[in-house]
Amino acid sequence: MKILHVLDHSLPLHSGYSFRTRALIEGQKRRGWTPVMMTTPRHRQGGPNPEHVDGLTFHRAPSPGPLPLLGEIRATRRKAAELIAAEKPDIVHCHSPVLTFLGARGAAQAAGLPIVYEIRAFWEDAAVGNGTGREGDFKFRLTKAMETSACRQADAVGAICNGLIDDLKRRGIAEDKLFTVPNAVDLTQFGTPEPRDEALAARLGFEGAEVIGFLGSFYDYEGLDELIAAMPSIRARRPAARLLLVGGGPMEAALKAQVDALGLSDCVTFTGRVPHADVPRYYSLVDILAYPRKPMRLTELVTPLKPLEAMAQEKLVVASDVGGHKELIEDGVTGTLFKAGNPQAAATAVSDLLAERESWPQRIQTAKRWVAEARNWDRTVANYAPVYERLIDRRRS
Repeated sequence: MKILHVLDHSLPLHSGYSFRTRALIEGQKRRGWTPVMMTTPRHRQGGPNPEHVDGLTFHRAPSPGPLPLLGEIRATRRKAAELIAAEKPDIVHCHSPVLTFLGARGAAQAAGLPIVYEIRAFWEDAAVGNGTGREGDFKFRLTKAMETSACRQADAVGAICNGLIDDLKRRGIAEDKLFTVPNAVDLTQFGTPEPRDEALAARLGFEGAEVIGFLGSFYDYEGLDELIAAMPSIRARRPAARLLLVGGGPMEAALKAQVDALGLSDCVTFTGRVPHADVPRYYSLVDILAYPRKPMRLTELVTPLKPLEAMAQEKLVVASDVGGHKELIEDGVTGTLFKAGNPQAAATAVSDLLAERESWPQRIQTAKRWVAEARNWDRTVANYAPVYERLIDRRRS
């Protein structure tokens, strides 16, 4: 079975999107399938075409020229048609946002191929989450209509979690063409945590500290301002507590200003972005990984990848009770949930867990066992098999 995957962007760019893609593609290869990968013009990092990264080959649609959206769609369609003619795939599989589908749809239809559309987040919600859109405005409604239309036209529609599937049902998408392909973790990459990096701990002044950490992008919806606001209460109960923020993003300057205004510079450490290879060193210092996401459509509907990685790394997880977290975390069993949007609730959850060190080993092992059994990539990739087979059988008949 050969599948043409149409992607927004890919490696060598580092993002949750590109890492998920790599895991899915490698899982498909282990099943004996033949994935072919292309990106739309939204992959703007220069490089060879095709580009070979980590044993995978990515074909690139060219720059769209002077008409951004229309040009992207046309460039994607031409590249998809070229690869369909050369590779003779059985399925065209588009991964959100909707521009991938709009570009590849015509090429797939011309070749008589079934087309799958897989949603990792709705484009309109992602725009609100990263600060480039507002919920309910014209752009939001237009984008939502485009996503809904794509789902109606696709032969099958996948989504990474139940929150998205439920929203699609409310939009009137036929239930019999919906399927889930949940986020997962590669335990060969995350399942063997590194020992505590004492040299790094000394450099950061973390000897004897109880470290609460966040590693990722600093978007407003992540709620890091509320985690910082919780630190005075946490410190009142746990004087050795320190907050480690690894990464960067649009909220970085505001977060640093908040730390200065609250007089927390002695207990909040910003590292900036670090090389991907060094991320495990910072993980090794953290006792509790915190995910204080704010309540909004994006966080209520979409499950993040980071808490799963934290569980695989044998780290305690504390998170807000938005819908995306509740799909991943069983409160008191695999992690701790607190009321979203409530810094005091976050402070209580973190402080209580720091005071219950005797419960840590059992919780850590329970969470890691759940990830290993229920959220591994081979299990996720297996969800494609009946969908692909049904669409190919329908085409043949």
